[in-house]
Formats: sequence, C-alpha cells, structure tokens
Amino acid sequence: MAKRTANSRNKKARKAKSVRKPMKWALRWVGRVFLAGFALLMALVLLFSVINPPITHTIWSEYRRLGKVERDWVPLEQIAPVMARSVVAAEDANFCLHWGFDVNAIRAAIGEGSGRGASTLSQQVVKNVFLWQGRSWIRKALETAITPLVELTWSKRRIVEVYLNVAEMDEGVFGVAAAAEGYFGVTADKLSAQQAARIAAVLPNPRERSASDPSPRLRKRAAAIMDGAATIAADGRADCFE
Repeated sequence: MAKRTANSRNKKARKAKSVRKPMKWALRWVGRVFLAGFALLMALVLLFSVINPPITHTIWSEYRRLGKVERDWVPLEQIAPVMARSVVAAEDANFCLHWGFDVNAIRAAIGEGSGRGASTLSQQVVKNVFLWQGRSWIRKALETAITPLVELTWSKRRIVEVYLNVAEMDEGVFGVAAAAEGYFGVTADKLSAQQAARIAAVLPNPRERSASDPSPRLRKRAAAIMDGAATIAADGRADCFE
C-alpha cells in the first residue's frame, strides 16, 4: 500500500514537473521578447533624437491610400519661430513646463468626462513617430510608457522640430514645409503669424479643414491661436524651444 502511494506521488510529481517545464520555457521566451522589444525601442528613441525618422505608420498608411504624399523635412532653424509658437499654443501651451504629461489638462479632461485636450505635444510626437493613429487602450498604454523616454532623451526643441515635420497638416501633406507651400506658396521660414496660426488651426483634423480656405469657425480658432502664440512668447512659455 505504501509503495503504491509512493508511486502515485512520484507520478504526480513527474506530471507537475512536465507541466512546469514548458511554462518556464514560455515565460523565459516572453521575457526575452519583451527585453528585445524594449531594447529596440530604446535604440529607436535614441537614434531619432539625432536622426530624422525616415517614415511613420501614418505616412505609410496615407501613401498606400492615396498613392502619394507630400513631405519635405526642414530643420527648426528654417521654420518661422511663430509657426513653432502657434502649434504649441494650439496643442500644448504648457509644453515648456511639464515632463511629457500635463497633469492639469488631464484633470480638466477627466472633470469634463472627455480626453479632449489632455494629450501633450510630446505624447503626439510619440504617437506619430512610434505608434499609430486611432483610439485604443493598447496604443495609449504604449504612448504613456514611451513619452517619458522621449522627454528624458530628446530636447524640447527636438520634440517641436519632429512634430512640425511629421504631423499631417492637409490630406496627404506632412510637415510644415509641404503645408506652407501647398496652402500659401511660401517656404516654412516665410510664414506670417496669420498663416502659421491657420495651419495650426487645422489640427487635429487636417483632412476636413483648410488653412487657405478657412471656415468662419477656423478663422476664429486661428485668431485665438495668434493671441496664444503672442502670450507664450511674452510670458516665457516658449523659451525652451526658441
């Protein structure tokens, strides 16, 4: 009897061991994949702090949909300063004051029962460069994880520069250089305060808005952005990227 009991225990032990072994193997590989993915991500974050992203998921998607896209990368030094101030005033007025997340904007958005207005310029750059468009908890979680890495390794000027070059500003038109030429027939460094404000006003819905043929509502928004750009220039909230 004792022998049968011992044999039964041994069989159960061997069975448990045979189950644990593949589980350990699977967990080990999951860990390796996670570490490899994190290492790749860190490498891309560091690389894009000095090298311009060659393409993004959105640019690739629009190219497949439209058959072509307009894009011409220009350094921040070749973009009218008022253009940078305009997008910051429009999208993230406290950009120079936070570390990637605007806590006050998040609280206000929660209080209103909406996520509108809570996404910072840094978060938008992460979404545009490393992730994809659309609403999902997975994308938002990744965006939340990557944003501090970008803030730690990129300068504020670099974040603004990348944003101005990868954001879609008209249907199939990416970056301020292509937008300035397409809307107004000028180079990015020649944009006036009004033109810059109108380009900033088409965000975040450039496929249904036009900077060169603005609706009354867009004109009103552009006027508010012009005032906001002047305000952040005067009170020092543009100092980190100028």
